[in-house]
Amino acid sequence: MTGVRPTLGFGRVVVIGGGCYGSWYTRQLLRARARGALHLEEMVVVDRDPACQVAGVVDAARAAGAPLRLEVSDWDGFLRRWLEGESDLARDAMVPSPLMPHLCLDWLLARARDRWPGRPVTVEPLDTPPDTPWQRAAPDGRHYVSYATWMCPVNCIEPAKCPETRGPRDWSLPPALAEYAERTPGVQGAVIFHCTHRTYGVGMIDAASLVAADRQVAAWGAHGPCRVLVGTVSHCHGALGLLAAA
Repeated sequence: MTGVRPTLGFGRVVVIGGGCYGSWYTRQLLRARARGALHLEEMVVVDRDPACQVAGVVDAARAAGAPLRLEVSDWDGFLRRWLEGESDLARDAMVPSPLMPHLCLDWLLARARDRWPGRPVTVEPLDTPPDTPWQRAAPDGRHYVSYATWMCPVNCIEPAKCPETRGPRDWSLPPALAEYAERTPGVQGAVIFHCTHRTYGVGMIDAASLVAADRQVAAWGAHGPCRVLVGTVSHCHGALGLLAAA
């Protein structure tokens, strides 16, 4: 039948945080599943608080047949167990939170420090800021950028026509940051984790892209110092950091 979208299929979907954002994403994914738009083998919400907002919906969701569970853990520890375990990540995805730390960069840092125990591995401030309308440098070397100078709703799917400007969305951070890395001296390249809309207003990052990025960083730094731009971004907003291994 024309106009019918195929059901999205995943192995495991990991929602970062069980608070206001995570609980909204969880409810949206449950709605998508109930209406046949999403199939998944497991949905895991990760939060340090066993009484977080998602905890209140787990029992009802499981009673309705949804494969939902809350994992009480810090985010960094969970990512290491998940991404460095023996399970197949090809069909797994992560739902990031807008207010989470730059977890993808933190995981790559931990992996690089394990790989090169005798080499200093740090986050350096950007040499020059990217050309975006809004940006802020943080004291820890991370850098936050946005093409929006307005407040965007959490459920914006960044369509081709921007809901705020009413005009075409003629910007996208992934290609812009790849070009930025290419023209920045001393930077080998960029690994960009693109959070894209999948269903019912929920954006995801494929787990396989994190593993591939770790392999790329290892290759760039195998024979000497390297500096890699790491970004977790949507089309409009992003968190950046320059991973530097001496």
